Amino acid sequence: MAILKQRLDQLTEVDWQDAEAGVYPKSLLFDNPWDDFFKYYPMVVLDTPNVWERSKNKQYQDFDTDVSTTGYPSYYLQNFHHQTDGYLSDMSANLYDLQVEILFNGSADPMRRRILAPLKRHIDSLTDTPKVLDVACGTGRTLKMIRDTLPQTSLYGVDLSPTYLRKANDLLSKEPGTLPQLIQANAETLPYLDNYFEATVSVFLFHELPADVRQAVINECYRVTKSGGMFIICDSIQTLDNPEFAPMMENFPNVFHEPYYRNYCTDDITARLESAGFSVVEVSNHFMSKYWVAKKA
Repeated sequence: MAILKQRLDQLTEVDWQDAEAGVYPKSLLFDNPWDDFFKYYPMVVLDTPNVWERSKNKQYQDFDTDVSTTGYPSYYLQNFHHQTDGYLSDMSANLYDLQVEILFNGSADPMRRRILAPLKRHIDSLTDTPKVLDVACGTGRTLKMIRDTLPQTSLYGVDLSPTYLRKANDLLSKEPGTLPQLIQANAETLPYLDNYFEATVSVFLFHELPADVRQAVINECYRVTKSGGMFIICDSIQTLDNPEFAPMMENFPNVFHEPYYRNYCTDDITARLESAGFSVVEVSNHFMSKYWVAKKA
């Protein structure tokens, strides 16, 4: 626990330093959707017995009869984290951000913000209006941070879940600013032209993909990123990064139903990026998250 607190304190310090340096507005440090949290916290509590029951009975593909599962890849039809309806219901989309903040003791947004400094350095070096894609954009938290940090960019987001895209649109519509173009799509076959984006990002996606799909998504991100463009991944730390956390990472997929997490923890993401054609500029860790900043030559 002492190590976890030390790592969390380090993450908080870096977060404040970047805000003080003007990497992103200080307002982002306090930008939690409190209205949503207070509104949906009772639902999280009421849904907890369902989560426990699903976990106890190993019901990993349990969806309400009103939820359509047609047309989705089999690896996606999971109750990740044992959450009700996986990623395919409005209730799941409404509860997700609160559940993640509870899981990570309020550090989910600070971990997301670690992508902003390298992204800003790259975007600030360009002269035209840049286009940035968020792959698996979920509820739109990362897109909102990018828009607040880089208001001159044209933002795009793709996700497999229509309910999460609705939630993202609702979040991004609450404040002034150009709305990102949101599309329901599988990241294995992105619906964009080759060499279209100056930068591509993905946050907390790769640990929820099978190995072959991980490579397919990286290949697609390479295809749609311009020459000289950047691809930034934020995801979980891996086993060799923090050996002291190895027992925790070993137990994590059992407790939270993350069927592809163990493979991810030993996967060589750097090699996957290089096999797609990227050159890796930087690899770093912050608290429970890991980052790859890769460039398309």
